[in-house]
Amino acid sequence: MTKKYEHIFFDLDRTLWHFEENSKKVLVAIFNDFGLHRHIEFEDDFIQQYYYFNDLLWDRYRDNKITKDKLRGERFRLTLNHFKINNTKLANEIGDYYVNESPKQTILLPHATEVLNYLHAKYKLHIITNGFEEVQHIKLSESKIGHFFDQLIFSEKVGVKKPHPLIFKKALKNAGATTQNAVMIGDDYYADIYGAQRVKMDSIYFNHYQTPHQYQTDKEISCLSELIKLL
Repeated sequence: MTKKYEHIFFDLDRTLWHFEENSKKVLVAIFNDFGLHRHIEFEDDFIQQYYYFNDLLWDRYRDNKITKDKLRGERFRLTLNHFKINNTKLANEIGDYYVNESPKQTILLPHATEVLNYLHAKYKLHIITNGFEEVQHIKLSESKIGHFFDQLIFSEKVGVKKPHPLIFKKALKNAGATTQNAVMIGDDYYADIYGAQRVKMDSIYFNHYQTPHQYQTDKEISCLSELIKLL
């Protein structure tokens, strides 16, 4: 990419903060500490079922079909119900434990810290996230990457979620950036890349798992370390 950028906007979850690995650590603890092994034969079945319902509910939340509280309340209730565990109290206790413990986990995507160190010396770095503000702050602090970022843009504060153009316009304004001197980096094509395209902002699609697709992208990477050559 030959264009001269001054500002780089990152997504957080699954782009820098390793959602799957961090979440799995907490889910394994839940499986054992809450005695779910007495009802569910394999912990991986529990984990995969949670991911299914969590992703489903996040899609609905992003589309403004459910609230934050509904998302948090339903994901473990639906997961337990799948295994014939109809216990709302237990689901709520597990949900509270997960919300408290998950953001404290510190596993980042490979090369994240190295790349942020490199980019921070050359550009102003920012975050645009649909994640909940109170937990995103903890993730940034606990994983020791918060100091790299100048502006943190939360969908909850803006009032709309990625890929809505307003959140990108708000982020650019807050950072003192323009679409001509900024680039968006994220793992979610719809939220991050399509969202940036809607305001004519350059983007880099982080396709970590090299999933085949027919999306139109400015640039695509499968490892964060590729950003050092690109930027």
